[in-house]
Amino acid sequence: MQGNEARGSVSPQRAQTASHVALLKSHWRIVFAATAGWALDAFDFTILLFLIPHLGKVFNVGLPAMALVVTATGFAKIAGTIGWGLAADRFGRKLAFMAAVLWFSCAAGLSGLAWSYASFMVMRILFGMGFGGEWTASVSLLMETVPDKVRPLASGIMVAGYEFGYMLAALAFHFVFPVLGWRWMFFLGVLPALLTLFLRRNVQESPDWARKHRGEQAHGAFSTFTFNPAVLQSWLFSAAINFMLWAVQVLYPTFLLTVQHLDSSRIFPFVVAYSVGSVIGKPLSGYAASRIGERLTIVLFLAVVIPSTVLYTLVSSHLLLGVGAFCMGMFANGLFGILPLYQSRRFPVAGRATGIGISYAMTAVSVVAPYAIALVTPSLGLKFGMASFIAGGAVLMIAISLFNAERWMPRDERKAADDVRTSDEREAWVVGGASQ
Repeated sequence: MQGNEARGSVSPQRAQTASHVALLKSHWRIVFAATAGWALDAFDFTILLFLIPHLGKVFNVGLPAMALVVTATGFAKIAGTIGWGLAADRFGRKLAFMAAVLWFSCAAGLSGLAWSYASFMVMRILFGMGFGGEWTASVSLLMETVPDKVRPLASGIMVAGYEFGYMLAALAFHFVFPVLGWRWMFFLGVLPALLTLFLRRNVQESPDWARKHRGEQAHGAFSTFTFNPAVLQSWLFSAAINFMLWAVQVLYPTFLLTVQHLDSSRIFPFVVAYSVGSVIGKPLSGYAASRIGERLTIVLFLAVVIPSTVLYTLVSSHLLLGVGAFCMGMFANGLFGILPLYQSRRFPVAGRATGIGISYAMTAVSVVAPYAIALVTPSLGLKFGMASFIAGGAVLMIAISLFNAERWMPRDERKAADDVRTSDEREAWVVGGASQ
């Protein structure tokens, strides 16, 4: 009898997992929209990464000049993320989300019309202004719509969309580029604009934002924005993780083409290995953060990243390079899965989109990574330049994350009726998760 009861019982852990899945299913539209938005944003951005060597020949410029295009795109995010953040706090998350998607899609398509290096630079700067805005609006909308207990998992799922966009760009490079050329690669970047049709019909405005503005005259975002150590930590961590990931990603196709001497048809398996690792790692990091806390999750993931740098850049075996790509995707890029949660927890509802926008604008620091790597390549070589910047970025992230900024974080303003737990349970989960 007891055996039957044991077999029929469900462990608390399995019951909790089932509850999380059920909650995500009930919010599938916003999870899908945020994930798709980030995937399509990534597709439009990473198209350029595969074309850097070719466009250098087209425009008759060297690697530092092409890396400077990526750097300029990143700096354009500063204006974009802050501007879209202010718009999302003033006019709503949904409207800003739709407008940002339309902006970066059109700018990506215009890149295919460039007639010179200077015109191409201008198009990519315009793209960068929309590139950051999509993140600002979609993160705010997602984190304010799903219940507290599934925010870490939703965070990881959303950013896993980047890898699908990266793989789509790799497929386009493999099949479209050899037949139609580089311009059509960018023309494909207009397609993400179709996402706005889904957003308009199927996604509701953030309930937190709507409640805050219902019956109230909207105040300026900065009137409720308070600078404190938690805010500073969000800015520094956002800059550090993107610095490391730009060192990991931006020149990786160039590394495979020029250092490993692979042709365009042989790059795709390594991109797949990296992307599969990332798709696994991002939800895993979000789930781990909900179980053991964000700080311990960060340290454990980065403890794997540092030795994996050797396999990722310093070996010649294609098998080991593939293993390194998978590990770097799972633990370096996978750690990006906690960033939406990490940022949103540190800002109140009224100024959240602006705060997240500034946090993402701080990632402009990261754009110096590929340019700096390109500058040290003549003396160190590309593989040693990438390895040193990746490992250095990981160490910097560990140092930032070890500071406990919990007491400066705002209380979650969601009403108890909007979530499945009581206010006491919510506070215990938030404090307990971050303090471990």
